Amino acid sequence: MERYYQEEIECASRETIKAIQDERLVKQVQHVWNDVPYYRKKMEAKGLTPDDIKSADDLHKLPFISKDDLKDQYPYGLLGKPLKDCVRIQSTSGTTGKRVVSFYTQHDIDLWEDCCARAITAAGGTNEDVCQISYGYGLFTGGPGLNGGSHKVGCLTVPTSSGNTDRQIMFIMDLQATILCCTPSYAAYLGERMKEMGYGPDDIPLKAGIFGAEAWSEEMRHDIEKTLGIKAYDIYGLTEISGPGVAFECSAQQGMHINEDHFIPEIIDPDTEEVLPDGEPGELVFTCLDKEAFPLIRYRTRDICVLTHEKCSCGRTHVRMKKPKGRTDDMLIIRGVNVFPSQIETVLLNNGYAANYQIIVDRINNTDTFEVQVEMTPEMFTDNLGEIADRQKVLVDGLRSILGLKAKVTLVAPKTIARSEGKAVRVIDKRKI
Repeated sequence: MERYYQEEIECASRETIKAIQDERLVKQVQHVWNDVPYYRKKMEAKGLTPDDIKSADDLHKLPFISKDDLKDQYPYGLLGKPLKDCVRIQSTSGTTGKRVVSFYTQHDIDLWEDCCARAITAAGGTNEDVCQISYGYGLFTGGPGLNGGSHKVGCLTVPTSSGNTDRQIMFIMDLQATILCCTPSYAAYLGERMKEMGYGPDDIPLKAGIFGAEAWSEEMRHDIEKTLGIKAYDIYGLTEISGPGVAFECSAQQGMHINEDHFIPEIIDPDTEEVLPDGEPGELVFTCLDKEAFPLIRYRTRDICVLTHEKCSCGRTHVRMKKPKGRTDDMLIIRGVNVFPSQIETVLLNNGYAANYQIIVDRINNTDTFEVQVEMTPEMFTDNLGEIADRQKVLVDGLRSILGLKAKVTLVAPKTIARSEGKAVRVIDKRKI
């Protein structure tokens, strides 16, 4: 039976959802006009005042916000509340230069934790579950968000954070953890380590995993599910918007439901900025409807995906987003060809390799070089050079088929590529571009 954390809103009619969005958007636009001078200037530059925004149908009139705006206004330029009303910051990981800092009132945190509670409940979580949070804590949003959601559901929460893999496994086994929350690459590593320790899927008490913060494929999902004996659920979020829980998968696993009472999604053409209809792939844009301290409107995520309003078998009525196929800003362009790491991962997993690989791109004599280093599994490891060459050729052909581009493939011994306890480092781009 499908479980809901807030059934009345998660299964609300489209008319009810639209009415909520209309009311909250009008209030939010007035809020940023009054309290965020940077927004007011952007609106004035387009000849807009709050009176021009009467419902969500007018959203397209408003200006976009990008990560460049956030960096330019660091740290306080987009703050929507006095500092005395703010109780926390979170910050993006992995950015260069000035980091993006997001602010939260207690109200913002409560709503964020509700969103994460919806995700945990959709994965089958109840107050009888033991939920192990193996996302990083601190400035990274993964740990704090799912930790708060787990508390709201009433789970026994195990805040292990990332790292110390053997201790993670000890708690999973000794405390009989039933839900695991972490990055998919770390879930794959935990499964690999538990297999080495002699645990099969029937020995592992976990029933579900909630994995996000990095791109992962359906093939990787099935591999994790098989190794850990669980059902693996996707979760989506951005620090700039709140963190994990902006969208989450239900039991149908046919896309992630966006919490539309808090966020309005749009899909735009990244070049023309035109709003695209359902089913058309493009860049995902979010508007925060009730975030107080950091109220982003029409924020360009750079994630490329598709939205669908088709009826979902789980009973939830909120729009679903398909798994992002990549990003406009981490997409690699190699010799003029658009390359997404997820495409490479699909080829590797389809040929029996684990998701342990690195893409190395360089530019020599004005020509891009493209190498994929792939770790062999213990079962396929061999020092037979002829066999290795044959395996490499299969992957070269598979990559050429999907990318239209020839890559150098190098098979390396098991454990050669450094494991990640946070986001996996998939791409090393040495080009000076």
